[in-house]
Amino acid sequence: MELISKEDNLVKITIDDVLFELNIVTTERGVFSILHNGRSYNAELTRDTNANGYSYMVNTFFSSIPVEILDPQSKYRQIRKKDNAGDSQSNIQSYIPGKVVKILVEEGQEVDAQQSVIVIEAMKMQNEYKVAADCTIKQILVKENENVSAGQVLITLDVKN
Repeated sequence: MELISKEDNLVKITIDDVLFELNIVTTERGVFSILHNGRSYNAELTRDTNANGYSYMVNTFFSSIPVEILDPQSKYRQIRKKDNAGDSQSNIQSYIPGKVVKILVEEGQEVDAQQSVIVIEAMKMQNEYKVAADCTIKQILVKENENVSAGQVLITLDVKN
């Protein structure tokens, strides 16, 4: 899902590239009235206290749906932290789908820890990917303006020990 625009109660979102125009009104704390194509829906949003981060349950008349709100930069930091906990990082991979905006390095180039190597645009935000340790760029597997998927390896690294 991607938020396209929000002006007062009018919200435009896309889900799997399908545009939805919604009128959303808060009726009370955590309870929303949603108008879409002349039909009215009610939803209650409750925080999932058993989960970390932004995990919620969306309750409607017929069902309850677990929802996790992802902030791309926070997700990236979590992945980097997890990657750095291992022996060494041998590649840079995309954590969400997006588009390669700029490749900042060349194959064979030596880079320092925390140096930016690639810029990916996702959800209308540009995210710089940085290396965790001093290394050499082994192989660049993508090109500028190329669409990438979540988990796709973008650059392989030769980490210095």
